[in-house]
Amino acid sequence: MTKKQKKMVIRLVTSAIFFVIAMSVEKKVSWAWILFVLSYLAAGYDIPLRACRNLKNGQVFDENFLMTVATFGAFAIGSLEEAVAVMLFYQVGELFNDYAVNKSRKSITDLMDINPEYANLLRDGAEEQVDPYEVEIGDTIIIRPGEKVPLDGIVLEGTSTLDTKALTGESMPAEVEAGQNIVSGSINLTGVLKVQTTKLFDDSTVAKILELVENASSRKAKAEAFITRFARVYTPAVVILAALLAVVPPLVLDGSWSTWVYRACSFLVVSCPCALVISVPLSFFGGLGASSRQGILMKGSNYLEAMGSLDTAVFDKTGTLTTGRFEVTDVAPVHGSREELLELAALGEYHSNHPIALSVKNAYGKEVDASRIGGVEEISGHGIHAQIQIDGAWKDLYIGNQKLMDGQNVKVDTPAAVLGTTLYLAEKSTYLGCIVISDSVRPDVPAMLAGLKKQGVGKLVMLTGDKEEVGKKVAESIGITHVYGNLLPGDKVAKVEQLLKEKPEGKTLAFVGDGINDAPVLARADVGIAMGGIGSDAAVEAADVVIMDDEPSKIVDAICIARKTVGIVKQNIIFAIAVKIAVLILVALGVVGMWAAVFGDVGVSVLAILNAIRALDYKK
Repeated sequence: MTKKQKKMVIRLVTSAIFFVIAMSVEKKVSWAWILFVLSYLAAGYDIPLRACRNLKNGQVFDENFLMTVATFGAFAIGSLEEAVAVMLFYQVGELFNDYAVNKSRKSITDLMDINPEYANLLRDGAEEQVDPYEVEIGDTIIIRPGEKVPLDGIVLEGTSTLDTKALTGESMPAEVEAGQNIVSGSINLTGVLKVQTTKLFDDSTVAKILELVENASSRKAKAEAFITRFARVYTPAVVILAALLAVVPPLVLDGSWSTWVYRACSFLVVSCPCALVISVPLSFFGGLGASSRQGILMKGSNYLEAMGSLDTAVFDKTGTLTTGRFEVTDVAPVHGSREELLELAALGEYHSNHPIALSVKNAYGKEVDASRIGGVEEISGHGIHAQIQIDGAWKDLYIGNQKLMDGQNVKVDTPAAVLGTTLYLAEKSTYLGCIVISDSVRPDVPAMLAGLKKQGVGKLVMLTGDKEEVGKKVAESIGITHVYGNLLPGDKVAKVEQLLKEKPEGKTLAFVGDGINDAPVLARADVGIAMGGIGSDAAVEAADVVIMDDEPSKIVDAICIARKTVGIVKQNIIFAIAVKIAVLILVALGVVGMWAAVFGDVGVSVLAILNAIRALDYKK
C-alpha cells in the first residue's frame, strides 16, 4: 500500500468513527450535525476543492462535480446521514480503484525495472562507472553478479547464468560463455563477464522494450475510445436530467421541492460513470500486464483487442516456423557406418566456415584429426575435392552436389531430399552415401498450431521465399494446408492484401515474421507479430506484438489473454449500464432512495473493478 493510500485509510477510518457516533446520538442531541460535517470533511474535503479547480480549468462534468452537487444538495434538504454515506462510500470505492490500478501497474513497472542505472566501462585499463548512454559500440564493459546487463554485446571472457525472466517470461536462467551474444535488461546471477558492446543504449534491447511499454497506453482499443466518447455525452446529459427532475415535477405536479431535490441528488449519485471509465481501461491495462509477464509485448490495447478476434494467421517460414539454422537431419551410408561417413565429411569440410560445413562438423561432434587432411580444392558451385588419409592411405574424397557426382561419373543410389540440401560423398568413382542438411522446425510449432485451431483460428497460411515444394514439405509435416512459395517481399504484401479481403467481417489477420524483409507485410497486417529475440530491428519496429523469447506458441497465450480481457470488458460494460439504467429509473420514480444510489455507483464500480483485476491473472 502506498503512502497516499495509507493516508486515505486513516481519513476513512476517522470519518467512519464520526459517522457511527453521529448516527447513534442523532436523536438525542442537537449538535449531531457537527459530527456529520466532520465525518464528511474527513472523508471527502478534497472532492469539492477538486470540483472547483476543474471548473476553473473548464472541466465541468466530471465525477467530482457530480459528487459535490449531490452531497451538498442532500445537506440542503436535511439528509445529513445520506450525504455523508455517499461521500464515505464513494471514497472507499476510489481507494479500492487506486489499489487495483497500482496492482495492475505493478506488472508493467516490474518490467520497467530492467532499466540499468550504470555500466562498468573499461577505459585505458581502468574500470569506471558511467551512464549507459556514454558507452560506445566496441567498448568493453564488466558485469558482476547481481548487476543488470546495461547494453547488448558479445561475451569476451567469463561464464555465468542470466535471469531473463523480465524480458522473456522464462523462469529458468540462461547459461552464457565466451563468444555468445547477451541482451540488455537481463540480470547477471553468478560469474563475472567481460563484454564487448554491439549497440548503443538507444538501440539496445532494453531501450526498445521500455519504449514499447511507455507508448502502449497511448494506443487505445475501440472499447476504450467508445467509453471516453460515451462519458463526454452521458455525464452532461444526466446532469441536465437531474436538474429537470428537481425543478419540473414540483412546478408541474405541485409536489414537494425537498422530495424531488432528494431524488435529483440520488439521480446524480447513481449516474457517475466511474464503473465504466475506470474498469474498462483497467481491464486492458491488466491484459497488457499479463502479456508482459509471459514475455509478450503489445504496443497498445488496440492490438490486444485485435488479437481477441483473430481468424487468419499467416506465417513466414524461415526463422519463424523453422529455426533458421542448418542441422544434419539424415545420414545414409552405402559403405561403412553412419559415424564413418560423418567423419569423412567432417574431414573434408574441416577448413570451411560455410553453414552447411559447420552443421556437418557439429553433427560429428568430435575433434577432427587435421593431420589426415592433405590438399583441399573447392570446386565452385559443385563442392569439394580433398585428399584424406583413410586406413593409412591417401584417398581422393569428393563431397558436394549432384553436379559434382555427375562430373566424376559417380552413380548415385540415393535421391536428393526434397526438404533440405543433400551432400553426396564419393571416393574417386565409388559412391559412399549422402548426408541431408535442413532447416529444422521449431519444437513448439506443432503445439502452437494445435492451440490456434483450438482457439478457433480458421485459416493457417505459410508464405516463403523458398521453392514451393520445400514450403509444402515443411507445411505438410506440421499441418498447414495453405502454402505459397517463391515469394519476394512485395509478393508477400500482395498475398496478405488478398487474404485480408477474404477474411470474415469483424475478424482480424495476423502475420508472424522475423526478418527485415518481413517489415512491410508486418506493417500491413491487422496485427504484425515479430519474434523479438532473433528478429531484426526493422521487424520489431514494424510489428504490433513482439514475442521476446522466439516461442511461436506464445501467440496462443496472447490470444487467450486477449479474449479473456475483451470478455471482461464486455461483462463490465453490460453490467454497469444495465444496473445504472435500472437504478436511475427506480430513483426517478421514488421507488428507491440514495442508499440504492450508493450501490448503483460505488457498488457497481467495486464489482466492475474486481472483475477487471481478473485480467491480470493468466495461467497457461
